[in-house]
Amino acid sequence: MSKPFVTTIADGIAEMILDHPPVNAFDSAGWFAIADEIDALGENDEVRVIIIGAAGKGFCAGVDIKELAADGSKIVDVNKGNYETFRAIHRNPKPVIVALHSFVLGGGIGMAGAADIIICSDCARFGVPEIDRGAMGGGAHLQRMFPVQKVRYMYFTGEFIDAEEAYRLGAVERVVPREQLLPAARDIAARIAEKSPAMVRLAKEALTGIEDGNLEDKYRWEQGFTLEAYTMGDSQESRDAFVQKRDARFD
Repeated sequence: MSKPFVTTIADGIAEMILDHPPVNAFDSAGWFAIADEIDALGENDEVRVIIIGAAGKGFCAGVDIKELAADGSKIVDVNKGNYETFRAIHRNPKPVIVALHSFVLGGGIGMAGAADIIICSDCARFGVPEIDRGAMGGGAHLQRMFPVQKVRYMYFTGEFIDAEEAYRLGAVERVVPREQLLPAARDIAARIAEKSPAMVRLAKEALTGIEDGNLEDKYRWEQGFTLEAYTMGDSQESRDAFVQKRDARFD
């Protein structure tokens, strides 16, 4: 099976480009492959900074709902793959910059919320539609980006916010036209790559250590509720409705 991304390394900067048409939605195997690659880049002495971007229609539409609709037990593997990917970014010894465009959903939110720096195009939209997919998750990473009441509004309604609002709320470092997205990320990465690798590594570890609470523990708590949701009929109905492109029917 081909990997759902392409990675290049030059001048101390690793670029990992998600590339799994049509919408960069990954099954459990895809998430594990992404996590393994990010971990490997973190241990590669040629790499000083990591950029994660995406090809295609948008950055990431999250998990492959079709896999879960066909076999709900796969949620265990999907949860683990998501956890490992977000952990690989957040706990990576190297700074991670995410370059986001168009839709940033579900697992895309997890990747963005775990990152050190966020750049996005002016067409970017952020959302956690899990409540309409019969799942939970993403709140811990969303709350690392946005204020708690904004997170709850997005979580309960499934509605999106745009790049301008994300910038206003302080989550995004820059908003640029789509064609300038990767060049902007490379500009920031190059400035970081010029610094002492040892000092940057210490800085990353120190900043992660002083954060409020443990992001991985918070996300693991959320994932328990996703497993609980999957024992409910409403969860299966939500997934079936999404795959069948119809409105969900709840008793």
